[in-house]
Amino acid sequence: MIGAGVFAAFQPAAHIAGAGLLVGLVVAAIVAFCNASSSAQLAAQYPSAGGTYVYGREKLGPRWGFAAGWSFLIGKTASSAAMAMVFAAYAVPSQWARPVAIAVVVVLVTVNLFGITRTALLTKVIVIPVLALLVVVVASGLLNGSWAVVPEYLRSWFSGGGEWRLSGTVPAQAEAGSGLGGPLAVLQSAGLLFFAFAGYARIATLGEEVRDPAKNIPRAIGIAFAVVVVIYAAIGVTALGALGASGLAATDNPLVDVVTTNGWAWAAPLVRIGAALASLGAMLALIAGIGRTAFAMAREGDLPRWFSAVHPRYNTPYRAELVVGAVVVVLVLVADLRGVIGFSSFGVLLYYFVANLAALRQARAYRRYPRAVSVLGALGCAVLVVTLPLPAVVTGVLVVVAGFVLREVRSRGARLGAE
Repeated sequence: MIGAGVFAAFQPAAHIAGAGLLVGLVVAAIVAFCNASSSAQLAAQYPSAGGTYVYGREKLGPRWGFAAGWSFLIGKTASSAAMAMVFAAYAVPSQWARPVAIAVVVVLVTVNLFGITRTALLTKVIVIPVLALLVVVVASGLLNGSWAVVPEYLRSWFSGGGEWRLSGTVPAQAEAGSGLGGPLAVLQSAGLLFFAFAGYARIATLGEEVRDPAKNIPRAIGIAFAVVVVIYAAIGVTALGALGASGLAATDNPLVDVVTTNGWAWAAPLVRIGAALASLGAMLALIAGIGRTAFAMAREGDLPRWFSAVHPRYNTPYRAELVVGAVVVVLVLVADLRGVIGFSSFGVLLYYFVANLAALRQARAYRRYPRAVSVLGALGCAVLVVTLPLPAVVTGVLVVVAGFVLREVRSRGARLGAE
């Protein structure tokens, strides 16, 4: 969960909602908590690889399972493109961003083809320094006093009906509002910030490899979620306090600009390194996970069997991973960061919508949380999906519909062939 999202998602959220991004963060956290709860109790009952793809098939039927799996594929493919873009934005000058992002995709797909995926040790190697650097970012705001202006930002935002009407006590960089204001902007920012929370489902997808999964998976998801909420809240307040909404909306390197504005320019290169590490680590795991989900869906007949091929030497789903890499490269070439974050959130929110519906069908013996939590999670996912920026919604709907059409065409062809 501590990946590229924390380095990137606050910028588009500020562009849409101004200081209301902090309200959006609360909304995103509530929805994420409900999703995490549903995922935890489903993983305890079904400790199998595949996550919500499995839960949807078991509890709701094959079409719902396909909806979850297809949503995961499109959402996480977009996430991979976002990771590559974030890496390039922090690592190199802007004119080199796209070529470097493409090069990173090619390298990591190649690494995955040889069966070298992220291990628990590598996760610690990446996450520990990234967490330390995030602490540095927060400390720069605390010691510089930039947190003190945030309550004034929020008072002005609320008193202006969600728009910026600020008194002279607020720093100049915040005086020109960048957000649309109002409830719709808050919900859009929540949908974009949800991108940063995605990740706890990966614990569930590894259910077959966890000792005592009924106990350890829910515990791991709960602890991870609690830690991340605290970190993201601190980073959001620090970024808004240092840059203001307009400054945060305008920057390509939010956390670098935060430490620089707070007078800690010495930390800027370290933050760049942290963002690059977080992006590479998350992307390496994403590509592996997407390829294996596509492999599982192909094995079940939900995708063409061609994707189920396994390399005879390295035992990796090489065809699926090559196609994933090609799609990610195309997204890097044609889309911007805000667009791929929105599209990723669309797919991931649909994925968790299915998870919440599946959790509602669980028997009382397997239920760890009240049914109201799953109901709230499903409603929250549905609301955030439809209130995402319009291009993300339109593109997402078209891709989801195309997936179902292709599945039905393949199924009908298979039935006719059998007859």
